[in-house]
Amino acid sequence: MTDVLNYICDILWGWPMMILLVGTHIYLTIRLRFPQRYIFKAIKLSLKKDKGAEGEVSQFGALSTALAATLGTGNIIGVGTAIALGGPGAVFWCWIAGFFGIATKYAEGLLAVKYRETDSRGRVHGGPMYALEKGLGCKWAGMLFAVFTAIAAFGIGDTVQSNAISTLALKTFSIPTWVTGLTVTLLAGLVLIGGLKSISKVCTAFVPFMAIIYIVGCIAILIMNSAYIEASLKLILKCAFSPEAAEGGFLGSTMIIAARYGIARGLFSNESGMGSAPIVAATAKTRNPVRQALVSSSGTFWDTVVICALTGLVIVSSILAYNDVSYQDGGAITQLAFSHIPYIGAPLLTFALLTFSFSTILGWEIYGERAAQYLSRKGYIKVKRIGYYYRFIYVAFIYVGATVDLGTVWTAADILNALMAIPNLIALILLTGVIVYETRKYLWNNNLDEFES
Repeated sequence: MTDVLNYICDILWGWPMMILLVGTHIYLTIRLRFPQRYIFKAIKLSLKKDKGAEGEVSQFGALSTALAATLGTGNIIGVGTAIALGGPGAVFWCWIAGFFGIATKYAEGLLAVKYRETDSRGRVHGGPMYALEKGLGCKWAGMLFAVFTAIAAFGIGDTVQSNAISTLALKTFSIPTWVTGLTVTLLAGLVLIGGLKSISKVCTAFVPFMAIIYIVGCIAILIMNSAYIEASLKLILKCAFSPEAAEGGFLGSTMIIAARYGIARGLFSNESGMGSAPIVAATAKTRNPVRQALVSSSGTFWDTVVICALTGLVIVSSILAYNDVSYQDGGAITQLAFSHIPYIGAPLLTFALLTFSFSTILGWEIYGERAAQYLSRKGYIKVKRIGYYYRFIYVAFIYVGATVDLGTVWTAADILNALMAIPNLIALILLTGVIVYETRKYLWNNNLDEFES
C-alpha cells in the first residue's frame, strides 16, 4: 500500500503538476497585469473593517484564519528540506513561487466571493466547489472537490499536525505523546466548538502574534549572522542558476533540482492554487469580490515571500557561519542551523513549530467542515447538522494523530491535496474572463469602494 501511494503521489506531484501550477501563476499574473504591484494596498485593506458589507467575519479575520491553515511546519522544516535536497538555490525558487502565487491567490479569493451563497441561518458559504458549480456548471466537479477537501483536512490539517506537536514535545521536553495529545485536543476543542466566528477571533489574535515573534526572532538571528548575509544571498543566487552541482556538500544541487524543490516547497507552503483558502475568504465581510481578493493575496506574500524567505536566509547564513551543516534531511538541517544561535535559536524553533502546527489544526477544520456542509446542502449526503458531527470527529482525530504512528498519512494527504488543486486550477483558467471583468470593474477603474451590484 505504501509503495502504491508513493507511486500515485509521485505522478500527481510530478513535473506536469508543477507546470500546471506555475503556469497558472504566470498566466494569471500576465492576464491580471501583475496584481503583485497592489500588495501594499492589499495589506492596508486587510486592516480595515468593511462596514455595511455582507459576510460572517471581518476581512482580517478571514485572512488570519487562512494564514492559520497555511503557516505550518512547511514554512520551517519544509524550507530546510528544500535546501537539503535542492541546495541553497531552492530558497530563490521558493520565493519566486510565492511571488507569482500571489496572482493565483487573488483570483481564488475573487471567485470565492463572486459565487458565494448565504443559507437560511445567515452563514456564508463559498469556495472552488461553488465556482465549479455556478461558474462552470460542473456540479460533479464541485462535489469531488468537496469530498477531497473534507477528507484531506483529517490529514494535512489534523493528524499530521498533532503528530508533529507530540513528537516535538517528546523529543524536547520528554512529555509522553498521550499527554500532549490530550492537551492539544482539549485546547483545540475549546476553540473549534464555537465554529467559524470562534476560530476567526482566536486566529485574529493568535496568528499575528506568533508570526511577529517568529519574524522578529529570524531578524535577530540574521543580525547575529550579519557578516554572512551578503555571502548567503550570493550563494543562493549562484546555486539557483548553476548548471553544475554546488559546493558545500549539497548533493546534486543543479539549477533544475534547485528549481524543482524550491518551487514545490513554495507551492506546498502557501497553498496558492490548492483551493483551500478561498473557502474562508468567501465568509469575509466585503463590499465587492475584488477587495477580498486583494486581502487574500496578501496571505501568500506573508507566508512565502516573507516567512519562507527569512527561514531560508537564516538556514543558509547559519551554514556559512558555522560550516558544520552537511547534507542531511530537512528537519536535521533546520534544527542544527537554529541550535547554533545562543539563547534564542532552539526556543524560537520550538515555539514556531508548536504554534504553527496548532494554528494549522484550527484553520483546516473550517475548510473540511464547510466542504462537508456543501455536500449536505446540495443533497449529496443527507445528514442534518453535519457541521457539528464533522467538528466532533475532527477533534477526536487530533488525539489519534498525536498518539499513533501515521505511516502513509502524509503521502495520502499529498495525494488528496493534488486532487483538490486540479479542478480548482481548471476553474481558475476557464473563469479567467470573469476574474478580469471584475478586476477591471473595481480595481482598474478605481471603484474599490463600491458595493457589488
